[in-house]
Amino acid sequence: MKKPVVAGSPIPPPLLHGGAILIGLMIDRFAGLAPLLLLPGNWQLALAIALCAFGLALLLGAFGRFRKQGTAVEPWKPSSAIVTDGIYGYTRNPMYLGFAIAYIGIALAFASPGALLLLPPVLIWMNWLQIPREETYLQSRFGEDYTAYKAKVRRWI
Repeated sequence: MKKPVVAGSPIPPPLLHGGAILIGLMIDRFAGLAPLLLLPGNWQLALAIALCAFGLALLLGAFGRFRKQGTAVEPWKPSSAIVTDGIYGYTRNPMYLGFAIAYIGIALAFASPGALLLLPPVLIWMNWLQIPREETYLQSRFGEDYTAYKAKVRRWI
């Protein structure tokens, strides 16, 4: 079997998440969905901001670990190292976890039921299509080192 040169990404994850949020907002508008208000007053906005900040912190921490190791952040570029320290000692996919958490924050900030309804399909895509493609690539590229890492650290949390 030929080793993949890169993990490949039919839809770049930022585009997938951002596109789903925009489609969700359009669904809200054109379907006339009522705003989703889960918390009173400014509490929902405060929660939304906290979730966005936490998601962004995960993303930035993960980016920083990749840069420190000198490997590509983008899944469509070749990897030169497995990053296993920092946040990667707790989750193998902190960037995707950060995107998901920020997505929830954005959906809450816009009180968007449409965006929240589209989150499960986005997560299914990530978990069953995107991540397995990347794991196959990393397994072929790094072999036993990646196998050992997968045995120690969970895919999400």
